[in-house]
Amino acid sequence: METGDRGGEQDGPTVDAKQPRSLADALSRRRALLGMGAVAGIAAADAGGFAYAGGWLRPGALTPSRFTDRFERVYGRHDGFRRNHAKGLGAVGTFASTGAAAAICRAAVFREGSVPLIGRFSLSGGLPDQADASATVRGLGLLFQGPDGQQWRTAMINIPVFPDSTPQGFYERLLASAPVPETGRPDPQKMAAFLARHPETVAAMKVIKQGALGAGFADSAFYGLNAFRFTNRAGATVPVRWAVIPQEAANPRAAPAGKDYLFDDLVRTLAQGPLSWRLVLTVGEPGDPTHDATKPWPRSRRTIEAGTITVTAVQTEAPGNARDVNYDPLVLPDGITASDDPLLAARSAVYARSFTRRAEEPKTPSAVDVSRVLG
Repeated sequence: METGDRGGEQDGPTVDAKQPRSLADALSRRRALLGMGAVAGIAAADAGGFAYAGGWLRPGALTPSRFTDRFERVYGRHDGFRRNHAKGLGAVGTFASTGAAAAICRAAVFREGSVPLIGRFSLSGGLPDQADASATVRGLGLLFQGPDGQQWRTAMINIPVFPDSTPQGFYERLLASAPVPETGRPDPQKMAAFLARHPETVAAMKVIKQGALGAGFADSAFYGLNAFRFTNRAGATVPVRWAVIPQEAANPRAAPAGKDYLFDDLVRTLAQGPLSWRLVLTVGEPGDPTHDATKPWPRSRRTIEAGTITVTAVQTEAPGNARDVNYDPLVLPDGITASDDPLLAARSAVYARSFTRRAEEPKTPSAVDVSRVLG
């Protein structure tokens, strides 16, 4: 679960002005904004209240604050940074739609043509200065600025399924994976006990291990994981998952060198020219699970080549760029709605709580500096 921040106003990735406090105000304002098709970011409503109303939180059991607290206890507190996927680089680019996806979705972003993107490459975990490692899950967040002013935001990772099917399962795995002070590694007995209680995670890990994760950012595929519902102009609705697939295999790399070698390689590669990925939509059929991100859909499902995502440059995180964007999966344009996957409301809620905290904290310079690499 990528936990980050809350997002900008409709005209760009700036920090939202105010977050409503009460559940009633939150739901009222969210409904109003959804009706206008002007959902700009998580600050448009209190996502914690929204998630509670959706049913994933139980009184006394799990809250956005408890979830965020757990990230801080596992990784430590790092002021001004996301509680997960803390290490990252901003990016800019475009999405060129083929127009093919308009058959299943009326969102303006799928009309033939191009729209600007604001993106963020990241590593999972709450350490903003962690050493890069190819085995660490990599993330790509994208904000599509539609031609009608509506935004579509998505936070993807480079594994084809998610290890957990529920927010509670994710929280329990976070507890089990906390390093023991004596060894700096998770307690194997706690992890074994967790896996014994969660066979869905065991099955998901098998699927993940079978896939090719890519050596770096440039040659990685990134997956949206959760299912959504797409509705076209005729009112027909279908379940959809998506992935972005690299256009070309990356050039062979030298042996890893330096603590930031994955990000450094990305910076150098983009200095030589843009990088592109294909946005591929997979259309589900009756019986395909939309509520469980641990289960893959059959490979035989229909796919649509929706367009090309091109990243033209990366940026050291700073005010006004991806640092201040929330890649909340519930910021959706007209034509895309959430499925019954409980992780979606949970992600939205925890993102909001994480941002609320870091927005009030002093900002520390990013550990990944583009100018250091390019000289």
